Amino acid sequence: MNTLTRANLAEAIYTEVGLSRNESAALLESVLERVAAALQAGEAVKISAFGTFMVRQKGQRVGRNPKTGVEVPILPRKVLSFRPSQVLKARINGQSMPDGDHAA
Repeated sequence: MNTLTRANLAEAIYTEVGLSRNESAALLESVLERVAAALQAGEAVKISAFGTFMVRQKGQRVGRNPKTGVEVPILPRKVLSFRPSQVLKARINGQSMPDGDHAA
């Protein structure tokens, strides 16, 4: 299984858009920085026909050490979650969306 990397994305921008390699890498970094900043600020990031990234707050809870069985507190924290769009779900499953729904 291959992994899509920043370098792969920057190269795709270079190939598809026609910017220089440096401009393509800078554009990608700018987009990723904006997404990260929005998530850090607690904003949801919705990308049409792809999905929504959101930060959720998880409360404190009691966990258990699986080796010893001792209860330990798990501190409150923020977690990042992703909810894929129906378009992306259909695409992953090799299905086409009904008329009227299409990737933007």
